[in-house]
Amino acid sequence: MLPEFNNTEIAFRYRNNDELKKARFLFSSMGSPALTSVGMAATKFAISWGLPVTGLIKSTLFRQFCGGETMDEAGATAAMLGKYGVGTILDYGVEGKESEQDFDKAVPEFVNAIKYAAANKNIPFISIKVTGFAYFDLLEKIHAGVPLTDAGKAAWDRVYKRIDTICGTAAAHGIMVLVDAEESWIQKPVDDLTDAMMEKYNKKEAIVFNTFQMYRHDRLEFLKQSYDVAHRKGYVLGAKLVRGAYMEKERNRAAEKGYASPIQPNKQATDTDYDTAVLFCLERLGAVSVFIGTHNEQSCMKAAKWMDEHNVAAQSKNVYFSQLFGMSDNISFNLAGSGYHVAKYLPYGPVKDVIPYLMRRAQENTSVAGQTGRELALINQEIKRRGL
Repeated sequence: MLPEFNNTEIAFRYRNNDELKKARFLFSSMGSPALTSVGMAATKFAISWGLPVTGLIKSTLFRQFCGGETMDEAGATAAMLGKYGVGTILDYGVEGKESEQDFDKAVPEFVNAIKYAAANKNIPFISIKVTGFAYFDLLEKIHAGVPLTDAGKAAWDRVYKRIDTICGTAAAHGIMVLVDAEESWIQKPVDDLTDAMMEKYNKKEAIVFNTFQMYRHDRLEFLKQSYDVAHRKGYVLGAKLVRGAYMEKERNRAAEKGYASPIQPNKQATDTDYDTAVLFCLERLGAVSVFIGTHNEQSCMKAAKWMDEHNVAAQSKNVYFSQLFGMSDNISFNLAGSGYHVAKYLPYGPVKDVIPYLMRRAQENTSVAGQTGRELALINQEIKRRGL
């Protein structure tokens, strides 16, 4: 049964009336670029001066886009989503750490998250960023082919061991690991490290997934190359497909440094490559497990129709759909209601530590054409249906 993405009763049945009204207020506010910009600037100022704003953030952005401050709070959110057939990706949302001590301290946090997920049937994934375990400039040097000093080599060995500990624990507990993409100028070591983890742990099924950002014009070809390598070496390719998250930063850096931008020339090119990548993976299920991470209704519907037409079960272990928690509920809950595997990205952590993530959500909802308007229209549709 194909989903109906306009069904707001299914999309918002997990939200009570008050929660729905708060969501309407939040998305209405984010619909104004000027208001969002002022709000972000005020928030950064308040935090830098130690002003008490975490309570306000927790009751607005945090409540909409995060699962809780602790793993148990995130687990409770996951259990709530699980009632409606929606799984969870645990995403420890703390960012910006830059010391060996911080990198080492992060490992047991993720190991604990894996063990917690293994005890909860509603949590099939965790998410990691290699920049949470490595110095940015170390990744930049490796990507650029700069020879490492002995100290640099030792630092990279520690990064490998950290990621290997996490992926090995995940494999032992049957939990899948999504490795996030990074900026293009540090992506190669991330790809190489993730490929090494897939070769080690994806022998029978996909445990580790690399992320392919289709707003880059070279990633469709890289996906095909990754498949060829996996096929030759005898492991399952885990492919997490997204459109991308660093477009303005990428274009600005390319312009500043005078090299060709890695970004697609327009949105249509991104959409075309994205849907082509999804089809490429669907046609090779078994040798590939695909994670379709998108808020684009057309891309989700195309994939669902292809599965239906080719007699691929909605519950195929090799296909997952995903959206961010607090967004595109019309896609997530209607797909789940039609029997498809769906998982929500669920960041958690102390409010002050996940503020960078929340700022990006506010900024993206303002800048992505039509996203906030679509969210708001669906919320208003459901409020009207409920007679509120």
